[in-house]
Amino acid sequence: MEKLHHQISLFQVSEINVTYKPKFRASDRPTVTTSKEVYNIFYQNWDLNKIELLEQFKIMLLNRANRVLGIFEVSSGGMAGTIADSKLIFSTALKTCSSSIMLAHNHPSGNLKASPQDIELTKKIKSGGRLLDIEVLDHIIITASGYYSFADEGLI
Repeated sequence: MEKLHHQISLFQVSEINVTYKPKFRASDRPTVTTSKEVYNIFYQNWDLNKIELLEQFKIMLLNRANRVLGIFEVSSGGMAGTIADSKLIFSTALKTCSSSIMLAHNHPSGNLKASPQDIELTKKIKSGGRLLDIEVLDHIIITASGYYSFADEGLI
């Protein structure tokens, strides 16, 4: 009897449901076509009390027409960095049926240069996106005084 009970429990698994309920109609969402537009939307949705305090990493989720589906905060870290978990980035993009994404993080120091780690992370996420047919269009570094676009600089 013990053996039979053990075999039955092997087949007890949880069902997983995926839902997405947008708050706005597609036609009401902003469209982005330039790095300046991307920066402005990220900046308006950033906690400006933290922009010079700690590093945060966010993604902008886009549909096929480059309309903004939403912004998701991937992580919040310390002064010197934060973790950008690829699984979290792509699970969010897949759940929202995003066609493409924009990456963004802030540099509390105000430095607008991309670090070697920033460049490597961008390449890694872009490569992951290729496998999933989710295009990584840009990576924006945000500071209190401006931004840096990987796309504008030919790094993506």
